[in-house]
Amino acid sequence: MLAAAYSQRGSADEVLAVREVPDPVVGPGEVRVRIHTSGVNPTDWKSRSAGAPIEDYLIPNQDGAGIIDQVGAGVDPARLGQRVWVFHAAWQRTNGTAAQFTALPAGQAVPLPDTIGFDQGAGLGIPYITAHGCLYGDGPIDGLTVLVAAGAGAVGHAAIELAVFGGARVIATVSSQEKAQIARAAGAHVVVNYRDCDAAAQIAAAAPGGVDRIIEVALGANLELDLAVLKPHGRLVVVSFHSLEDRIVKQFLNSRSSAAPRASRHAPDVTPARPLFQLITHKARQPGDAEIAHNPRARSARLRAGEKLAA
Repeated sequence: MLAAAYSQRGSADEVLAVREVPDPVVGPGEVRVRIHTSGVNPTDWKSRSAGAPIEDYLIPNQDGAGIIDQVGAGVDPARLGQRVWVFHAAWQRTNGTAAQFTALPAGQAVPLPDTIGFDQGAGLGIPYITAHGCLYGDGPIDGLTVLVAAGAGAVGHAAIELAVFGGARVIATVSSQEKAQIARAAGAHVVVNYRDCDAAAQIAAAAPGGVDRIIEVALGANLELDLAVLKPHGRLVVVSFHSLEDRIVKQFLNSRSSAAPRASRHAPDVTPARPLFQLITHKARQPGDAEIAHNPRARSARLRAGEKLAA
């Protein structure tokens, strides 16, 4: 089959090339999917850029969509010909979705309705699984006010849709009018440009009592704004990819350790002696797994899906 593969780490223009590779072998409990659309996420190009030496080659991309054309032992033959979206295809495997075919556990190939295109299906995996874990990791959100950072990004867009579906009132932050339209189309009730000098005041006007939950993808850049609008005992949920901003938050908390509680209408008291908000991280360690913890780990995550590979 044809695949976009690489045999050493580096930039795409230096190491990534379309080449002939063996077709994937379907094992027990697995399905083979003929890929129509391959979804690209930051974890895909980051793992290509740096990491351990590669023995032979790797085919990138965790997410995608296509049609099941083979099933392994123990899988219902009725799934042959089924339209599916797939996730974590490259997890501890050589073959991701940047190829004509990929084989993976049957549970990671989810039925895709006929009304949903393959390009949309390829964008569901990591963004929507991440957003769902951030929103519902500790219970329902019906009636809550949720602030979604980067509402035009893939995780942010997914979080808006899933939060509205769950009965929450959603405020989204963006950086331009064009992105504001994307956030509104996703269902955001209020959209604020975080670059505005009065962004915190705009959010406070929309949520006079403070927001209940924040879905954050760039904690280092947005921490001050988040603390200004989060209500006491609110939850700051951080998409976790990197430990860089972990240090930023620890430094912030350490700097507050001997300070008196700050008098503010909305900002929570974050002194270790009397914490009034929860900092939760979401990090997928393996397919379907999410970490809910008090240890902050964060990195900006702008996910984009839909890069196509001609079959």
